[in-house]
Amino acid sequence: MSHLIPSLNDLDPLSKVLTGFDLFWMTSTSTSTMLSLASASLTASLSVHENLKGRLKLGGGSLSFNKDKANPFIKTKSFSRISMVAAIKVSRFEGVTMAPPDPILGVSEAFKADNDQKKLNLGVGAYRTEELQPYVLNVVKKAENLMVERGENKEYLPIEGLAAFNKVTAELLFGASNPVIKEQRVATVQGLSGTGSLRLAAALIERYFPGAKVLISSPTWGNHKNIFNDARVPWSEYRYYDPKTVGLDFDGMIADIKAAPEGSFVLLHGCAHNPTGIDPTPEQWEKIADVIQEKNHIPFFDVAYQGFASGSLDADAGSVRLFAARGMELLVAQSYSKNLGLYAERIGAINVVCTSADAAARVKSQLKRLARPMYSNPPIHGAKIVANVVGDPTLFNEWKAEMEMMAGRIKNVRKKLYDSLSAKDKSGKDWSFILKQIGMFSFTGLNKAQSDNMTNKWHVYMTKDGRISLAGLSLAKCEYLADAIIDSFHNVS
Repeated sequence: MSHLIPSLNDLDPLSKVLTGFDLFWMTSTSTSTMLSLASASLTASLSVHENLKGRLKLGGGSLSFNKDKANPFIKTKSFSRISMVAAIKVSRFEGVTMAPPDPILGVSEAFKADNDQKKLNLGVGAYRTEELQPYVLNVVKKAENLMVERGENKEYLPIEGLAAFNKVTAELLFGASNPVIKEQRVATVQGLSGTGSLRLAAALIERYFPGAKVLISSPTWGNHKNIFNDARVPWSEYRYYDPKTVGLDFDGMIADIKAAPEGSFVLLHGCAHNPTGIDPTPEQWEKIADVIQEKNHIPFFDVAYQGFASGSLDADAGSVRLFAARGMELLVAQSYSKNLGLYAERIGAINVVCTSADAAARVKSQLKRLARPMYSNPPIHGAKIVANVVGDPTLFNEWKAEMEMMAGRIKNVRKKLYDSLSAKDKSGKDWSFILKQIGMFSFTGLNKAQSDNMTNKWHVYMTKDGRISLAGLSLAKCEYLADAIIDSFHNVS
């Protein structure tokens, strides 16, 4: 029972009187009564507010207090001749409000609670098989078996991560023969997947480019704004999506980049833009690079789908290599969640391309300094998988084949969805924008009300901006999804 009773030293004088009396009374009372009182005390808490004024009367066997001032927190419990008074202690976390559910991860929670057999989860971007089951790459299993055979330990990594991982990941991004690699002008630090790598870069911007603004596409991945807000880095949006064409607003994008303060950071999606799936053409990338150079901006790439978008590692890194070839300093956040299916391993990197090896060494030292109080050092398991796969010619070729397979399945689903929409929709609407998009997502053009109809009526779970993950769709479900989209588009305003 002692753990139910607060220390007398923790209470104010009046509470000490009451609590001392309680203890005296409890020790001379039957066990059942004592337990009842302890329960009441636990519920009500034995701290008394200072505004309780009164006096203690033991004559007549009762406790009485001046009731001039009513207190809503006061609870009174009577036990025969004795009245016990206690105040409810308000939590110090009363000011903490309930956070809204995550707009992406919250979709999966709602999906799990739905018992309808036709339900589809097209919210979270995670690859699924044709049977809509999670997929672990065969090459990943082989890499893990190698780790077991070698009996590798679980010692801490250095702050910057696994050296072998950092080497192969920079080479994968820029190409092993790229001058930025040969001249050691890339500062690479292993990060906690793409999100953690972006957050580390944001901390670098906040500390060494105070007041600099980050330009973010409209729309963009939902977590980008959260990352920069938490890092206290100001941001603004540049036009990207044109709802009239369900395509790229290239003129608006260029105009907004030109209008931004000189020296801004421009966040660009290296390939398979999330959420739209709309990428600039090679010619448009050249123009974007021209404007960024003219304005002395710093390009900041988010590369989450290298090899997973088109099936080609080199093609999907084309935009980053274009900017590097121009001698521009740039930042690139990488993730291996999608292309190696290492979602839960949280494996990625932040790369900073500098004009000299000396500058790269200094930048790397400061990235390590920022990482130390954040998470100290990164996890080892995913890093060793990447190092084993990318660093071994045989496993590397097997990985490329598996990526082509995954990218191919998504392309087939995209084509089947387009065919189903075109065949079923008799309105004459052009759905070809679906084929022009790339990667695991498709921006359907549905608004919030129409997206709600997809969920409420058709049990299709998706983000409210109209984005669907084609990775969560099978060929067998394409016609059902087409029916849902057509109904929502034409019958919901």
